[in-house]
Amino acid sequence: MAGSSVRPGWPVAMGGRVWWTEDRPDEGGRTVIVRRAADGTRRDLLPAPWCARTRVHEYGGRPYAVTPDGDVVFANLKDQRLYLLADGGEPRPLTDDGCRYADLLVHDGQVWCVREHHDENGKVTRAVVAIPLDGGEPRVWASGSDFYASPTISPDGWHLAYVCWNHPRMPWDGTELRVVPLTGGPAWTVRGGHSESVLAPSWKDDSRLYLVSDASGWWNLYEIGLHGDGARALHPAEEEFTLPPWQLGGRPYAALPDGRLAVLHGRGDLRLGLLDPGSGTLTDLDLPYTGWNAALAADGPRVVGIGYAATTPRSVVAVDTATGRHQELRPDPAALPDLAYLTVPEAVRIEGDVHGFLYPPHPSAVEGAPPYVIFVHGGPTAHADTALDLEKAFLTSRGIGVLDLNYGGSTGYGRAYRDRLKGQWGVVDVDDAVAAAEWLAARGLADPRRIAIRGSSSGGWTVMAACCRSDVFAGGVSYYGISALAPLAAHTHDFESRYVEWLVGPEDPQVYASREPLALVDQISCPMLLLQGLDDPVVPPEQSSAFADALAERGVPCTYLAFEGESHGFRRTETRAAALAAELAFYQQIFS
Repeated sequence: MAGSSVRPGWPVAMGGRVWWTEDRPDEGGRTVIVRRAADGTRRDLLPAPWCARTRVHEYGGRPYAVTPDGDVVFANLKDQRLYLLADGGEPRPLTDDGCRYADLLVHDGQVWCVREHHDENGKVTRAVVAIPLDGGEPRVWASGSDFYASPTISPDGWHLAYVCWNHPRMPWDGTELRVVPLTGGPAWTVRGGHSESVLAPSWKDDSRLYLVSDASGWWNLYEIGLHGDGARALHPAEEEFTLPPWQLGGRPYAALPDGRLAVLHGRGDLRLGLLDPGSGTLTDLDLPYTGWNAALAADGPRVVGIGYAATTPRSVVAVDTATGRHQELRPDPAALPDLAYLTVPEAVRIEGDVHGFLYPPHPSAVEGAPPYVIFVHGGPTAHADTALDLEKAFLTSRGIGVLDLNYGGSTGYGRAYRDRLKGQWGVVDVDDAVAAAEWLAARGLADPRRIAIRGSSSGGWTVMAACCRSDVFAGGVSYYGISALAPLAAHTHDFESRYVEWLVGPEDPQVYASREPLALVDQISCPMLLLQGLDDPVVPPEQSSAFADALAERGVPCTYLAFEGESHGFRRTETRAAALAAELAFYQQIFS
């Protein structure tokens, strides 16, 4: 399991060739750029130790772009500089040290991107800049906002469109779509504001744009004029047409030569379909994938994306929209277990309005009512999907069921469902997790004495808080979880530095003490396993270590494992293997 997935991402398609990235756990977690030629041959473009990964917003995003000649511009992890890689050559630096770059676009001999600068006092500023590929100083085209995303240039080269927003909002709260003339003059706002999330703009022609907006309560696709005129929804539906932009560079739709759009849409997982912008007709393609990453690329009538299913790893897939035929350009190279050991999830609703995916344990490994683990995703503005996950199969094949919970606040079910968590973090998510455990027990699906809970990042917060506020769990597993709010707000990275204000509210010692696990630790009695990367800039290691120390002082069984060289999300094969082995041993102990 630990070395099973190369995690492909960020496809680009041009002239019959396809590029994508791969995260390689067996190479220390480094990210490689791969190119597939028109004849089907593949090769890595970046030898070790190069690693194409950007740290903008710390979560990064699309770390490269392709020039019309097929050269590659990429952000290197170690120094965060941009490099130009010509075919058969060595990477040549385009930028100096001191900045980070993401959301790259090559146009007119320049790479247009979001630049993030960290000064010596820790202040972070961002801008949209253009950097000449043949050398020269960057030119700033947009500045003054706290955050930027999705720079895109009109076909005639006269206008630059981009998305921006300011603290304390997150991009799923409220953003603005702006346009600036490249011939000179001030920018103007086309759409958006404090309470509308506008994302993923692209140009239909020189005077109109496509965009995604949640003005209806759902992220739907719209067409709009250059100055905000004539806005219309292309296919109004109570579905989402994108995912939350935790990473920069996502493209949830792509224009085809015949005027149609290849789009992603759905509830929870996103399906691939073809949308006629004129008639609004949306037709799904008959494909064996239950979901897709929100990153599509078009090359003529061919669309390339990252598809997945419960028994299919995330794979680079090319779809001929004229015939509907598909081809996997890069299936996961790792050997999969016998498919008989993989559980196909069932979508369930708990207490009428809480969503989740149920993975029953393999029948051959079950005697009586089985134990279960409730998985709590991070974010928390994110969601669990149905992609093949060998961590779940590792448990279900051993007789341990999994319920992957999309608690209130998760994406994929509209803005109202997202907003259930506003001001209620540590309440709604915890109540939904407890309700899920009680639901499993009431239906005889799980042994009520053997239900555990595990989660990462904000999911780790929910794990710790649920174990403090309820006695339904036999134990909890937290990966780089959050235990205290004020230290988090003071020391986390800039992107999420004001997130707690939306999730809980302005700093209030009484309110914080009623929510945070570290303040409620006296109420916990079940064993805990805490795992943490020591180089984590998102959730400082002190969040886990302080909770472990507090449990030890109270005599509560706790194992704390810290990993050198790991950040927010474990990438190395050896780390993932050690963590999973510890997790399995923990369940074997608490489930007896």
